[in-house]
Amino acid sequence: MPTPSIPASNDYSQLSAKQTGILLISILIVALCGITYELIISSVSTYLLGNSIYQFSLTIGFFMFAMGVGSYLSKLMGKQLINNFIKVEIAISLVGGVCSLLLMIAFPMARALYDATMYGLILIIGALVGMEIPILTTILTHKYSTRDSIANVMSLDYIGALIGSVAFPLLLLPQLGLIRASFAIGLINILTALTNIHFFRHYLPRARLLIAVTLSILALMVIFMVLGSQLTNYAEKHLYFDQIIYKKQTPYQKIVVTESVVTRDQRLYIDGHIQFSSRDEYRYHESLVHPIMSVAGNKENILVLGGGDGLALREILKYDTVKHIDLVDIDPEMTTVGKQLTMLVKLNKNSLNHEKVQVFNQDAFSFINQAGKRYDRVIIDMPDPHNEAINKLYSKEFYTMIRKRMQPNALIVTQSSSPFFTPRTFWCIEQTLASIFPHTLSYQVAIPSFGIWGFNIARLNQLMPNTFKINVPTRYLNQQAMQAAMIFGKDIQKINSPINSIMEPKLYQLYIEDLKI
Repeated sequence: MPTPSIPASNDYSQLSAKQTGILLISILIVALCGITYELIISSVSTYLLGNSIYQFSLTIGFFMFAMGVGSYLSKLMGKQLINNFIKVEIAISLVGGVCSLLLMIAFPMARALYDATMYGLILIIGALVGMEIPILTTILTHKYSTRDSIANVMSLDYIGALIGSVAFPLLLLPQLGLIRASFAIGLINILTALTNIHFFRHYLPRARLLIAVTLSILALMVIFMVLGSQLTNYAEKHLYFDQIIYKKQTPYQKIVVTESVVTRDQRLYIDGHIQFSSRDEYRYHESLVHPIMSVAGNKENILVLGGGDGLALREILKYDTVKHIDLVDIDPEMTTVGKQLTMLVKLNKNSLNHEKVQVFNQDAFSFINQAGKRYDRVIIDMPDPHNEAINKLYSKEFYTMIRKRMQPNALIVTQSSSPFFTPRTFWCIEQTLASIFPHTLSYQVAIPSFGIWGFNIARLNQLMPNTFKINVPTRYLNQQAMQAAMIFGKDIQKINSPINSIMEPKLYQLYIEDLKI
């Protein structure tokens, strides 16, 4: 039987129902993959640079712009529409599939190189995605009316975008991580191209060449998926100088624990931000816990917000008068690591498994915003406010809710970033606390891994004490050190700062601006 010739006029009115169905499914996949690439690039940039609103806004804005450019450029392509669509799909699979790996590799080299790589990927992928919809719509107008074609294309495009946006946080990110997720989406793109080659091979002038190229990229994506862990390790090796002994991408954050082969220093990173170093973490956690715990008054019921590593708990449990501690950390993986990772269990003295401790894997904001017991001491050990999600945990609304869960003479302390490196951030937290609690006290300590670090204590009905007598065993903090900690030099003295709120999230903007100075 002779091979059917390529339609000279590119008339697609004779497409079979099966071929039409393949095109419609392709539209859904195009949208699914496009939105996922946006989310991957935004997430990588947030992970590496922080400020999620800024990263997601820029990515979406430039991506939409690039799609518009791609839609226009599709008019300049040849009339072999099926052939054009498959070529675009192949290009997307290759560029999009390696986007997260390229970003991870570019980041340690130079910020300018990272920015060029990021914007280049956004514009290239966006333009390619923008080309696909007009091409597919034009093909379908040979079969259906223009109105029906546009309706079919747009409805499937929106459905695909929904599937991609839901699948990314619920399935792709926690199961595969950022790098393997981009490989997986690239694999979907290249399989779509291969499927279209099979069903439309008679419309392709160089079908064998396209098949060879497609199979080559398919093999490459399969290899990348198989070697995903090794490639991820290679990329992350550039981000952390020490050996990675534990890592996990959870639905909430990326947890990495490293160990120096020279100094045996162990460090915890969350989303690329250092949380502690085993060499000096005691300075931070003693300074966080003991000033507030040394103040006279009842201290039977303690609330810890954050602190899933168990190190603050270790210090709290030194007080025999403590009867119960509720620890609230949104990520169950973090508290599991604190309970089971040998290095961390040794460091926190198995505090998370103590009989006085009850762990709640809930969002701190939601936990506080409900009826429950009242606490004598509230200790906030949250990450720095580098995005709007954490910003709410340093807001006047949050502190107002905490006040309702405190006993009349209770105290609250929060880590407050660095009064030296992020001064406006530090004093904004103090000012926000002072808007809810009449009496506040600020202090700062030197932590080699962090630099100068600050804390703020607040209470409702009594003045702050002038001295803090530490009566439990410590490695660093004593009464004299605490007296010195309350003195701020000329370069870190209090400055005017706004009050942070959920409706006007000033804090994380100040934090980002402070880091740029």
